[in-house]
Amino acid sequence: MPPKKQVEEQKVLLGRPGNNLKAGIVGLANVGKSTFFQAITRCPLGNPANYPFATIDPEEARVTVPSKRFDQLCEIYKKTASEVPAHLTVYDIAGLTKGASAGEGLGNAFLSHIRAVDSIYQVVRCFDDAEIIHIEGDVDPVRDLEIISTELRLKDIEFAEKALEASNKIAKRGGQSLEVKQEKEKAALIERIIDLLKDGQRVANQTWTPKEVEAINSMFLLTAKPCIYLINLSERDYIRKKNKHLLRIKEWVDTYSPGDIIIPFSVCLEERLSHMSEEEAEEELKTLGVQSALPKIITTMREKLDLISFFTCGPDEVREWTIRRGTKAPQAAGVIHNDLMKTFILAEVTKFEDVLEYKDEAAIKAAGKLQQKGKNYVVEDGDIIYFRAAAGKN
Repeated sequence: MPPKKQVEEQKVLLGRPGNNLKAGIVGLANVGKSTFFQAITRCPLGNPANYPFATIDPEEARVTVPSKRFDQLCEIYKKTASEVPAHLTVYDIAGLTKGASAGEGLGNAFLSHIRAVDSIYQVVRCFDDAEIIHIEGDVDPVRDLEIISTELRLKDIEFAEKALEASNKIAKRGGQSLEVKQEKEKAALIERIIDLLKDGQRVANQTWTPKEVEAINSMFLLTAKPCIYLINLSERDYIRKKNKHLLRIKEWVDTYSPGDIIIPFSVCLEERLSHMSEEEAEEELKTLGVQSALPKIITTMREKLDLISFFTCGPDEVREWTIRRGTKAPQAAGVIHNDLMKTFILAEVTKFEDVLEYKDEAAIKAAGKLQQKGKNYVVEDGDIIYFRAAAGKN
């Protein structure tokens, strides 16, 4: 008999299974978080200032997701009444300080705000500016990375030790019940987690079984969240693509946060561009010979969260909807309206490439490119869908 074809096991994602996921902007004080928040959201929220704890309560705003496919569909459906792009919700979280895990600075409040988001933009300062004080006295991005890593890991160790104590209480009852067996397994997992945290590693960068992921998600660990490292350069360094700290940062991330993405950018440049019209910003970037890093920063976070898009298109609206990869058709319908999920009948699906080729709905149908899918259909990135539901709720 021929050998069985091996099926590659897909890595199960940590975190909430929902579609309305949130990214938090994290870093030490005075590294450019609030200015970055204002630039990426193009709104006056946030409180950039030259002193620690200028931001206390987290600010929230929605960021438009850059999407060439959305723009192309809007061009095809020119007469549509409304155009609604996809969004990513972003929080500006107060600056962390050394000792936050023990309550220093805004310690516990800061860490609870991180616990409430699904992913982390970690802003790391790599620019020198005598007018902007550094809370640690000088610019040393690797030291800053270690401070934040230490504080998050120490808090996670605290969470994990409490969870271990609770599991051990049940496990010590003895016997062969399913509950006792499960808690013994969970206790062994938590001990592994505590060991790797003490070794300087993040939970998010390990490989876990689906059963382990379920247990980890119940603990809401800070280091279980996907992270993108945003390296805040001076405008000059960003334009020339050079900075003395970049190699050391990469070495640190490769060692303690392997697989996570580093994106150099310049808050100073992005803040300037945010005050210009779209045409003026394009001309300025052309003159400087660089591109804005914001589109990459937004789309990369969506990828880290394993978010994809489907579209609804017609004379009333062209809209890009966000779902988690692996979502089935009824649950995708529920993102539009809960009643659509409850009364789901079928999904009429057209692939984005086919809409781009045929452009006209009659031509799409004539070419046999309109597919009818049932409740087990897993929505694919870029699908254009018309949901049919009972009681006239299409």
